[in-house]
Amino acid sequence: MTSPANHYFIITEKPEYYSLIKPGHICYISEQRFKRQSSSSKLPVFPVNTSSCLDYDIERKCLSDLPVKSAELLLALTDDAERLTWFREGVALQTALGLTPGTVVMVQAGEEELRGTIRYIGRLQKSHNPLSATFFGVELQGTDRGKGDNDGCYRNETLFSCARDCGVFVPFSRVRPVVPSSLSPSVPEPQPQGEKLSSGDRVTYYTSNKAAHGMVVDVLEMEGQQFVRISTDMDEHGKMGGELRVPLECVVKGEVLAEAEGMNVDEPPSEQYKDDLYTSLTVNSVVEVTLAKGNAYGIIRWIGNLAEKEEIMAGLELESDRGVSDGTFKSKRYFTCPPKRALFVKLVSCRPDSRFQSSSAYRSEKMLKLDDTEDVDEMDLSSGKLETVPPISTEQVKEILIGQMKGIQGHCNSCYMDAALFSLFSCSSVLDSMLFKSTAPEDAPIQKTLLRDIVNPLRSKGFVEGKHIMKLRQQLQKHGYSRSFTTDEKDPEEFLMVIMHHILSLEPLLKLSAGGEVQESYCYQIFLDQNHSLVLPTVQQLLEHSFHGAGLKLAEVPSCLILQMPRFGKKFKMFDKIIPSLELDITDLLSEGSLQCMLCGTVAEVQCTDCFKDPVFSQTGFKVFCRTCSSQVHCHPQRQSHQPSALDVPEGFLGRLPPQTLTRDKLELFAVLCIETSHYVSFIKHGPSSEDWIFFDSMADREGETDGFNIPEVRSCPEVGTYLEMSRSELAREVPRDMKGVAKRLFCDAYMYLYQSTSMCIYR
Repeated sequence: MTSPANHYFIITEKPEYYSLIKPGHICYISEQRFKRQSSSSKLPVFPVNTSSCLDYDIERKCLSDLPVKSAELLLALTDDAERLTWFREGVALQTALGLTPGTVVMVQAGEEELRGTIRYIGRLQKSHNPLSATFFGVELQGTDRGKGDNDGCYRNETLFSCARDCGVFVPFSRVRPVVPSSLSPSVPEPQPQGEKLSSGDRVTYYTSNKAAHGMVVDVLEMEGQQFVRISTDMDEHGKMGGELRVPLECVVKGEVLAEAEGMNVDEPPSEQYKDDLYTSLTVNSVVEVTLAKGNAYGIIRWIGNLAEKEEIMAGLELESDRGVSDGTFKSKRYFTCPPKRALFVKLVSCRPDSRFQSSSAYRSEKMLKLDDTEDVDEMDLSSGKLETVPPISTEQVKEILIGQMKGIQGHCNSCYMDAALFSLFSCSSVLDSMLFKSTAPEDAPIQKTLLRDIVNPLRSKGFVEGKHIMKLRQQLQKHGYSRSFTTDEKDPEEFLMVIMHHILSLEPLLKLSAGGEVQESYCYQIFLDQNHSLVLPTVQQLLEHSFHGAGLKLAEVPSCLILQMPRFGKKFKMFDKIIPSLELDITDLLSEGSLQCMLCGTVAEVQCTDCFKDPVFSQTGFKVFCRTCSSQVHCHPQRQSHQPSALDVPEGFLGRLPPQTLTRDKLELFAVLCIETSHYVSFIKHGPSSEDWIFFDSMADREGETDGFNIPEVRSCPEVGTYLEMSRSELAREVPRDMKGVAKRLFCDAYMYLYQSTSMCIYR
């Protein structure tokens, strides 16, 4: 059992004089001794898993603090260099900390990935060392059964039970969850050292029962008391700020509130007060909300709680027919208005109507007039309010986005982040709620950078300088989410998971039902059975085959669905081409609700998984039937062995529901991220026409050499629509290198598809 009395480190730089101690090695010191010597430039540490009984004086700069559970996971890697690489990468280690027995995972076995379920997490054998390596015991399942090397026993000790050759024991580096529900454990370990204020930090300070914002100039000590010298955003009269000294105990790192007045200095800011920005909104307030296709305006007619919703909701009567009802929600009336004028949203999603606020109008006008050399930070942001600019509409794309030095400027391996941010925010608002939700004080500057320095300039000017992306990367690295955010290549899903989960604590976008249990995630990796027959698949087919093979269902309609295309490992594509599905019909993938018989159109009562791959039926859609059609289908000799299963039909639907009232739930495609030779680009579907496509490359060209800069480009690519209108046989005959324009990149290099629900996104 691991002793809790030790403090652990990993060597990140080669120490002087000690050839035995190499970077990547884990070492420790007693917690009591560490507390006495934590301020020393060297620490006497003992290496783990060596025959030496001596301690070594290692310089503090060569050591990185390591929580116990992280040390146990890393110790399972025998090579020091490999251990250091995985430590610096960070995300896989944090993911592993959140894994539990019962989690469905993929196990890397050479070039092959095996599917299984975690049955055991812990040490493999007893050890006299102060630290024991943690391994994952996985039971292989499905077509991968029999590809293991044990039955859950290790050296005659049974750690879990499974069939012969169906078990494997592997380190965390070879395991990843099929549904990546989180990047960290629910209760993170405390970090050994807290952050201190330093020059340039944004802070909130409290004086005379009021809170205000500013930037740290330096920290002083006078007569035994510490003070912070702050360059303030504004003075007590609301004018341009100056400098003042504030006691250290009255300063909080980060911008806690937008505008806080009447707060007692002696009381720390509460979670409730973070939402005070919205408490001024009442019934009959004139407000605006950002929807998938621009801003909508209306009047609050009702405020309260809805069934199954913990947050305070608002019922809006809109100016135009962009709503979903006449004041009812799930058959219950909350207020009355004309049809398609009522919309129910979270109260925090509402903002005062900017058309009636002169300051907002001035701000938007000034933002639109900024030239390429003006920095957004130099604008009048002293009010502290987080304004928004609506997504770029189809009519505005040509004027705002098309051309060179447009989009987001790439710099130093940033293409994964550039492509992801451009895809999410240029022409869609499906995830705009993450820009305004309450967040922890230490993470507020990251949220502010994302909105003020990246999203707003992108939508208003069509261009974001590379320095703002680097600022965001530096903030992420400084917060400890990864030690290589500013230098290394990464994948878009890693960045998105850090932003959505760690920084903004966004509610998981995806809820999957598997065997009666609901699993949550932010994106979905498509996996296929080895015996699939797909050659030139659509995204619809890939998703359905993946759900069919894994036995998954959607617990609810997602507002945003992020799909990762199937690949062999991280480098090799599974298909030469993938056909984009402009709409995803997810009706058959939902765990609840009624379905139509695929033959006669009445309410379906059974589903046959054996018929799913039957070539007689259509290539898409689950095979569901009414009982009459099912009997007829399965009287055929080739289908008599099939075993249809009963569907859970809502009470009252059978015999009374007219077929035409059964609607289909669909998601629309709004962006695709593609990768070729480690470089990410993106395609945006910005309008209803087949020609409404644009292509973005953050590093399309370059000016100068090492001291030069990248030139981003956004270009129209109507040729994509031409290929989408081809038949499957015509598309199969197309040679990739001969495809016009950039169409080859979309069909052959797709990495991640982004879909949105235009109806559900307003409730998120």
